[in-house]
Amino acid sequence: MGRSMNQLIKKSVTIVVPVHNESRGLFNFFEKLNQVLLSLDNYEWCVLFIDDGSTDDSWGIIEQLSLTDSKVKALALSRNFGKEIALTAGVEYLDGKVDAAIFMDADLQHPPEILPEILKRWEDGFEVVATIREQSPSSSLVRRVGARVFYSMMSKFADVEITPNGTDYRLLDKKVIKELSLFTERTRMFRGLIDWMGFRKTHIKFTAAERAHDTPSYTLHKLIGLAINSLTSFSLLPLRLTGYMGLFIIFSTLLMIMYMLTAQILHWDYFTPLAFVVVFNTFLIGILLSGLGLVALYIGHIHTEVVKRPLYLIREIK
Repeated sequence: MGRSMNQLIKKSVTIVVPVHNESRGLFNFFEKLNQVLLSLDNYEWCVLFIDDGSTDDSWGIIEQLSLTDSKVKALALSRNFGKEIALTAGVEYLDGKVDAAIFMDADLQHPPEILPEILKRWEDGFEVVATIREQSPSSSLVRRVGARVFYSMMSKFADVEITPNGTDYRLLDKKVIKELSLFTERTRMFRGLIDWMGFRKTHIKFTAAERAHDTPSYTLHKLIGLAINSLTSFSLLPLRLTGYMGLFIIFSTLLMIMYMLTAQILHWDYFTPLAFVVVFNTFLIGILLSGLGLVALYIGHIHTEVVKRPLYLIREIK
């Protein structure tokens, strides 16, 4: 009787794992994750895999896991929509179904060993328990420098405070999941939206292990795209820079014209009328091209939002 009552009051927690071409390491990941979950038997666990259009045997392995373990659930998206959208699919699937959700990657860069500490912080009353990567031995110099520049720009110019070196490995309370599921924007940075929401938040630091299998599915090209989307989603800096650039060019042009006129009058130097035209045209063209490019970037985001296509399509549910 006492044991039955204890089971009734267990809190439900789901581990959400986006997967894209991770077949070589999925069994190893689930084994290590399951070892930790078995030691946390005071919770009702579920592991939700979201296959983001994998082209290898990732979905086949997920199907095997779902058949052999009742706590494994899975969604297969119809194609590769990107990690941010895959995480969003997990949020919308879980809305109202769990007390909390923990989002983590399948490559063991997010260590399952810190799950007890994450849950402890949640039990202490925090509604968002985020993690910060202290170091990543497998990261290239380009990625490390790029990340430092990105977080520096976001901290100075974004309209929301983005935690440096923050990861998507984080716990969200059910009230956060409910609110996050209402967000409709297509161009999104998952962790940025969570930081924007507020709620009671704490951080846990961890050291990322070496990647056991495969290469990162989040390529440098995708990371650059995410950085651009994040900057334009949470900051008006690019448009402001255009204005600052325009003012700088106007000021520089005035100085150049004043020098050219003074030199012409005092016979210091001689400038043909064509030289004046070239100076004007060069600066004006620079202003126009930079302004048009940035305006086009923002208009592109507006177009994406207005079209209102579904964020993702689900091919199969297990």
